Amino acid sequence: MTAVKTETVPKPETGQPLLDVRGLHITYGSGDSAVPAVRGVDLRVEAGEKLGIAGESGCGKSTLALALLRLLPASATLSGEILLDGEDVLTMKWGRLRAVRWAGASIVFQGAMHSLNAVHRIGDQIAEPIVLHGRATPAAARKRAGELLEQVGLPAARADAYPHELSGGQRQRVMIAMALACDPRLIIADEPTTALDVMIQAQILRLIEKLVADQDLGLIMISHDLAVLSDTCDRLSVMYAGRVVEEGPAKQVYENARHPYGSALSAAFPRIGDLSSRHAPRGLPGDPPDPSALPSGCTFHPRCSAALDSCATEDQELRPAGPGRRAACVLVGPGSTEGTGAAHDGTADAHGGTGEALGVAGEAHGGGEELDGTAEARSTS
Repeated sequence: MTAVKTETVPKPETGQPLLDVRGLHITYGSGDSAVPAVRGVDLRVEAGEKLGIAGESGCGKSTLALALLRLLPASATLSGEILLDGEDVLTMKWGRLRAVRWAGASIVFQGAMHSLNAVHRIGDQIAEPIVLHGRATPAAARKRAGELLEQVGLPAARADAYPHELSGGQRQRVMIAMALACDPRLIIADEPTTALDVMIQAQILRLIEKLVADQDLGLIMISHDLAVLSDTCDRLSVMYAGRVVEEGPAKQVYENARHPYGSALSAAFPRIGDLSSRHAPRGLPGDPPDPSALPSGCTFHPRCSAALDSCATEDQELRPAGPGRRAACVLVGPGSTEGTGAAHDGTADAHGGTGEALGVAGEAHGGGEELDGTAEARSTS
């Protein structure tokens, strides 16, 4: 393993957001075969803030996550701005981008077993980015790997283990340790509790919350599970068909969504103490739209029980939907106080601040799962 000297990542200026995404569009393919995956997304995250991005598989949330570190395959075309500490990731030269990956921002990929190298010991995999970024000698990096394992609740001796010798929860902790290896200021967690049982999920979520608070990190957490995001994050953005359709304080979005899709996503999960929701969570009729042939008007209108005639022809932009909240729905406005179908009251905002976590959710075929080529991107980061 050879150390490569990389540029350092400066501290952001006071008052400048850690991450500022402006008008991001992502398309796969070109010409007549072009498929929009992300359509005009704006996000803002401060140091120490937790932002959740929610939605069904394919809504664009994972594509968005990979775009933040320019990890998408060559078939993806991006436009807009991704400002990390004020620098645009989309226009960075390769050397600068390499310095920013792991040190400025890092990602916890979903599916730890498939993200770890099966033939290398855990400690070597954690130490690798430390050495590559010129932060320590191989011996010192290996020692640091043991410290990071202890930081995420595993014995330092586990550094000598191979991935197959660890449980699913332990492997996910290893992924978190790797994400922390170069002391990043922003962590992107893409479905970090996928395939874990409920108790282990809770442990991983509490661990992430503690690390964010202790180290004043920014966090973007991506999930289809609105309940998990509302419990973990400060603010929440809900994605549908590649766009953010609702944003606001996480618990308020979960308990009293302003957009019909947010309501449907919330109602799909049972609530503790609500017997009716436990026995019969409400599903959403119809199928997610084909991103290559999106419906006219509001893309959600074919599945929306509250749709008006105008929804079939007029697209909706995010508009004020109460204090600190916005929703892309004709039924909401500045004076709106009622939700569109969820069980409880609440409000949410899609921007993050110091000590805050942001979550993103969405559904399949909205643009989040077209990730061909990301394995190669991971190996070069």
